[in-house]
Amino acid sequence: MAVEFVQDVRQARFLREPVVESRGELKHWIDALADWLEERLRARGKEVYVFNGGLSVSGLQHVGRLRGEVIILETLRRILSQRGLRIKQYLTLYTQDAWKGKDSQLKAFPNPEEARRYTGWPLIRVPDPKGELRSWVDRFWLDFGPYIPEFTDGQVEVVTTTELYRGKLLEFVKMSVERREEVRRVINRYRGRKPYPEGWIPFEAICARCGRIDSTEALEVDLEREMVRYRCKQCGHEGWAKLWDGKLNWRIEWVGVWWALGVDFEPYGKDHATPGGSRDSANELARLVYGIEPPEGLPYEWVAVKTPDGEADMSSSDFIGFTPREWLEVAHPEVLRFLMLKTPPMRKISLGLHEVPQYYEQYYKAERVYYGVETAGSREEDIVLRRSYELSYTRAGPPEKMPAQPPYTHVAILAQILPENLWRSEAVKRLQRSGHMPDNPTSFDIERLMALLPRAKRWAERYAPSHIRVKILEELPDDVRSRVPDWARKALRELGEKLAVLEEWSEDAIKNVMIEFTRGWEPAKRREFYRYFYLVFVGRESGPRAAPLLALLDREFVVSRLSSI
Repeated sequence: MAVEFVQDVRQARFLREPVVESRGELKHWIDALADWLEERLRARGKEVYVFNGGLSVSGLQHVGRLRGEVIILETLRRILSQRGLRIKQYLTLYTQDAWKGKDSQLKAFPNPEEARRYTGWPLIRVPDPKGELRSWVDRFWLDFGPYIPEFTDGQVEVVTTTELYRGKLLEFVKMSVERREEVRRVINRYRGRKPYPEGWIPFEAICARCGRIDSTEALEVDLEREMVRYRCKQCGHEGWAKLWDGKLNWRIEWVGVWWALGVDFEPYGKDHATPGGSRDSANELARLVYGIEPPEGLPYEWVAVKTPDGEADMSSSDFIGFTPREWLEVAHPEVLRFLMLKTPPMRKISLGLHEVPQYYEQYYKAERVYYGVETAGSREEDIVLRRSYELSYTRAGPPEKMPAQPPYTHVAILAQILPENLWRSEAVKRLQRSGHMPDNPTSFDIERLMALLPRAKRWAERYAPSHIRVKILEELPDDVRSRVPDWARKALRELGEKLAVLEEWSEDAIKNVMIEFTRGWEPAKRREFYRYFYLVFVGRESGPRAAPLLALLDREFVVSRLSSI
C-alpha cells in the first residue's frame, strides 16, 4: 500500500522500515513520513501549521527526549518548509505535573527524608535540590534546554503549561468546567473500574496549606471570579484557588495544549500508541467535546542507555541515561542526529558514551557514501546513509568537499599527549604525519578537528577503556629504566635505529617497520617486548596500538627515548 493512503499512522511502514516506497519511488523513512504528513496538513488548509512536542521535567532530561519531541519534528519541519509549508515548532514543558517523590528523585536532595514533603507539589514549585536556582524544573532543564539549538536550526520555541494556564489555557479551563458532563462521559469510557461521579469538576487546584496538586478535589466553580473551591484529601484544608493555580486532568490538559497552540502534528511515546489507549481517548475528547481536529501523530520507541555493564531504557524520573550536555562534551551534535535519523521511529536506539568512537565510524562511513568515495552494500543502505548524513546538518548543509576523517581514538590519544596550547598549531601537522589529515586541509577540516580535540580528550578521561588513556613520560625515570632487561633494552635501541632512518614518519611506515622488526619472534617474546615498549613511553605495560601512538609523537622524541634505554 502506498504511504500516502495509510489512514492510521500506526500501520505505516515508515515507522519500522528505514526505506519504503512512497509516491512511486524508494525513500528514506522520514521523507516518506513527510509525504504522508504533507497530504494531511494541506487538507487542513491553514496558513501556518503548528508542530509540538511535550516533555515533563520530572528529572534527568536525557538525550532520548530529543528523538521524537525535537529532532524528528525539526527535520520534518525543514523538509516540509522546503515544499512551501509555513510551520511553527513548539516544545511544551508540562511543569504543573505533580512531583512523585520517587526514591530516585528524593536522592537528588542532600536530605532525601526532608524532601519528601514536596511530594505531590507541582514540578515548577519544587525547589532546586542544590539551592541555587528557582526550582526543580530550572535545575534539570539546565542540561537540556540551552543545548537544543546545538541539535536544531534554533527555531524551536519552548513554552510551559504554567505560563499557558495564565494565558490561553485559562479559557480552555473555563470551557472544560462548563462542559464537564460531556468530558466526564468520554473519559469514563477509558477509566474502567474508577469512573468519575456525576458533578465531577475536572480541575486540580494547588492546596494553599500543604502545596499538593494531586490530592485536591474541586467542589464548586465561580466562573465569573475565575475561582474554584476545593478540599485537600491530604491535609483536610478547604479554600478557594484561581483557575490558573492548578491543572486539568492530564487527558484534558493534553487536548488543552492542542487547543491553545493550534497543534497540527505532535509525536508521542509508544506508551500512548496502544489502540484504545491514551492518545485515542484524547483524540475523542478533542472531537466530541471541544470540536477540534486532533493533531496528526507519530508514535516512537524509547532510547536506551548502554553501559559496559548492561542496557536500560532512559528514564527522566528514574535518572537513567545521559543529557544533551554530556553528549556534546564528547561528540558533535551531527553524529547524534545521524544516529536518530537513520533509525525508523518505532525501532529502539541504544546509546552509550563509551561507544562514541563506533558512532563516529558509522558517521564517517555515511559521509564517504554521501561523497561517493565508498559504496553502500545495497540501494536501500545507500538511501539511508546518504539522506541521514545530509539531514544531520541543520543551519547549513554538508560542505562541498568531503571533510577529513581523523579516527576518533587517534584524536583522543593526540589530545592527551599534545598540550592544549599546541592544539591549533601542532594537531593538524601531527595528523598529517600519521596520514589522517590531508596536506591542504579546508577550514571546515580544521574547525571540525578543533571542536573534536577537547571532546575526545574528555571521552578518554571519562569513558575510554584503560588502554586508550595515556600520558607520555616526558623523562624516563630510573626506576622504569631499571625494570627493562638487557635483551629488551637492546631490542628497543635497535628499533629506534630503524625508525630513525624512515623516509616517511607515518602510521603505515612505522607499522611496517615494527612488523618486520619482530618477524620470526615467538609470540611470548613479542608480547614481552611490547610490555617494555609501553613501559618506557607511558609508564605502564599496556597502551594504545603502537604504530598510531608513535605516529602522533615527534620522531626525534621517539628515537631519543628508544636510544636512551
